[in-house]
Amino acid sequence: MTAGSTDAKIMVRRCLLTFKPFRIFVVGIGFFSLCFLMTSLGGQFSAKRLGDSPFTIRTEVLGGVESRGVLRKISDMLEVILKRMDSLSKLDNTSTTDTRRLDELSSAINRFQPAGLVERIQAIAQNVSNMAIRVEQILQNSMVQGRAVRDGTSGQCDVPRDPRFPDCPGKVDWMRARWTSDPCYAFYGVDGSDCSFLIYLSEVEWFCPPLVWRNHSSPPTQLAKQSKSSKRQAAFRTDLSVLLDQVGTGKESLSFMKRRIRRLAQQWATAANRLDAKLQQRWRDQKKILVHVGFLTEESGDVFSPKVLKGGPLGEMVQWADILTALHVLGHNLKISMSVKELQGFLGVPPGRGSCPLTGPLPFDLIYTDYHGLQQMKQHMGLSLKKHKCHIRVIDTFGTEPAYNHEEYATLHGYRTNWGYWNLNARQYMTMFPHTPDNSFMGFVSEELNETEKRNIQQNKVNNMAVVYGKEASMWKQQGKEGFLQILHKYMEVHGTVYYETQRPPEVPAFVKNHGLLPQHELQQLLRKAKLFIGFGFPYEGPAPLEAIANGCIFLQPKFHPPHSSLNHEFFRGKPTSREVSSQHPYAEQYIGRPHVMTVDYNNSLEFDSAIREIMRTKVEPYLPYEYTCEGMLERVHAYIQHQDFCVPEPPFLPANLSRLSPTGGNRVPGPLFVPLPNSTALGWASNVTAPPAWPPLSSLRLIVSQEGQSCVDACQFAGFICEPAHFRFINNKEALHGLDVQCEVVDSEINHILPAFSVVRRECGLQREPLLFSCAGHSPKYRRLCPCRDFRHGQVALCRDCL
Repeated sequence: MTAGSTDAKIMVRRCLLTFKPFRIFVVGIGFFSLCFLMTSLGGQFSAKRLGDSPFTIRTEVLGGVESRGVLRKISDMLEVILKRMDSLSKLDNTSTTDTRRLDELSSAINRFQPAGLVERIQAIAQNVSNMAIRVEQILQNSMVQGRAVRDGTSGQCDVPRDPRFPDCPGKVDWMRARWTSDPCYAFYGVDGSDCSFLIYLSEVEWFCPPLVWRNHSSPPTQLAKQSKSSKRQAAFRTDLSVLLDQVGTGKESLSFMKRRIRRLAQQWATAANRLDAKLQQRWRDQKKILVHVGFLTEESGDVFSPKVLKGGPLGEMVQWADILTALHVLGHNLKISMSVKELQGFLGVPPGRGSCPLTGPLPFDLIYTDYHGLQQMKQHMGLSLKKHKCHIRVIDTFGTEPAYNHEEYATLHGYRTNWGYWNLNARQYMTMFPHTPDNSFMGFVSEELNETEKRNIQQNKVNNMAVVYGKEASMWKQQGKEGFLQILHKYMEVHGTVYYETQRPPEVPAFVKNHGLLPQHELQQLLRKAKLFIGFGFPYEGPAPLEAIANGCIFLQPKFHPPHSSLNHEFFRGKPTSREVSSQHPYAEQYIGRPHVMTVDYNNSLEFDSAIREIMRTKVEPYLPYEYTCEGMLERVHAYIQHQDFCVPEPPFLPANLSRLSPTGGNRVPGPLFVPLPNSTALGWASNVTAPPAWPPLSSLRLIVSQEGQSCVDACQFAGFICEPAHFRFINNKEALHGLDVQCEVVDSEINHILPAFSVVRRECGLQREPLLFSCAGHSPKYRRLCPCRDFRHGQVALCRDCL
């Protein structure tokens, strides 16, 4: 018996060493047969009880502890075999290495002793499945290596050292060590060879250059571009029924959004006709757009929907409803996702694929989402999110500054927060108000009144009627509110719209006439009667003040001393911005102002009293900024969609490559790149220098210098302009410093969000080395900054005069 066993062992080992193409296959088939036999026998030894189904797997095995011990040994042996398989999957072509590793595998098999088993059959089956994957990978590896030798491509799989792909060698090293860590790599043909690594890293991801010997009839997905002939023209739509069906049902938040879309339908239709006439039938590309509203998904917790009818915040839902409507009215091909399952379906990412990237090109030109949706996309798109992130637009209420957006810089310099750090172009973040020029201003709309409605409002205004901005009882808990409310009550009848279920909220003073939470049309009627809309200081920057001003109210709000920011106020702590908020609604204070908006110190009773008396004797007409009308939003969103393309790399600006032409053309003539503008301290682009393609166009550029400690946001605003982050690359050079007569003893290139800038005292100048850190918001008390400002259209600060 012993001799027979020894002979059998020798025979098995000889077979394994002799049949090279099939040796792994033989091992796999033999092992699967053995497992099948063990599984079958296991059922015979299982204890059964009366009533057990023949399909029920029980964990009771005859033999008790002894059988379990044997099973544990079997499982251990399988783990040993799997480890040998892992080693085998990386085998060389040398026969010595093959022999040694196959000896190890044979030894592991010889130590395997069958015994009664069932208790751990599921774990064993899983190991068998894993072994099947390993066997398949080994066979693929052998075939690929053999094909590489036959085709002469083995030498073409050397890891390239291409400065355009600096991460390639490191990624190949990572793949060598970890390619078995995720089944998605095998799904894409990765088999452990360098060739498969390079194919994957160049064609599925984007870290390595394309291999010249590969068939490139289909270009890499990240380079695929839609041909001009396949583009479709977008046509304005005025029928919103399809959009209403797409929004869906089942949540009060969705019902609120649909009610809003219906109520403003006629205004959107009128605005579409106006913009169509303004554009004069100009060609507009129809885009395939996915809108994924992440904060309303169940996976994000959706804390908003249950509060819609209980006084909860509606600002985000107002904005999303208007974004959906604007995209639909502009004529784009729209898909709407309100769940992770819908997101996966639209992206073509099957559930359970782990972090596998998309196999083909992104099926959408643009994706609008929020921070919650961005995190969900990272989880379900995996590696391909980085490749496709240029298509993403993030709806971001309060904004994200570049210092917080750049992950490595934010981590090293104390700007890391729970949000931000996505390494996007800062203009891909789209805000509710134009408070951060580093981002793009998306906005929303307020209802626009016709002339008849405006006249009726002025005739029916109640001069001594005030409405308080605060739907939740918690907003009335503000310390010191009793003082200014008593002053207000002395002059005016005070109304509230505070939510309650059964009893009047005790936080609301008895003299306040509380209407409870009102439907939107009833709230509009209340605002059309009231003279004053007064804020408590919270919520910040909501849509309600604009609606009140549009209905003929004067908005009274508190001034903050010191301004609120992430440094001194809990609400802003953790948000990816250093912005200082000087009042409850900075946009209303800065862009609207008196007589429609008054900002006073509520702690100064004399100032507050004086403001109330001034309001009572002041007459105002209903007012709505153009950028918050339906036409204004359509105009702005149209410009972004047609002109903002973050998938085309912006080359660094090199003045030496620009042609300076004489007025008659032909010969190159010397001259400055920036020249003084008439009646201005700013510099503009020289007319004899060919302007590179850019949006906004360089005709809008105004180059100025900030004061020490002043941001470009403030410097441009003080000069009557808007900071334009897209123009930083044109002023990040020595010629801009020379044009401003800046004397530099040293000019360095660094990674810092306040650059380009210079120090007058030290005569040091710094240029920016990281384009993602070009920042309008950055400031330092030690430096004066070079600021790229631009002009803007009246009533539309997001667009320059030549931007449309």
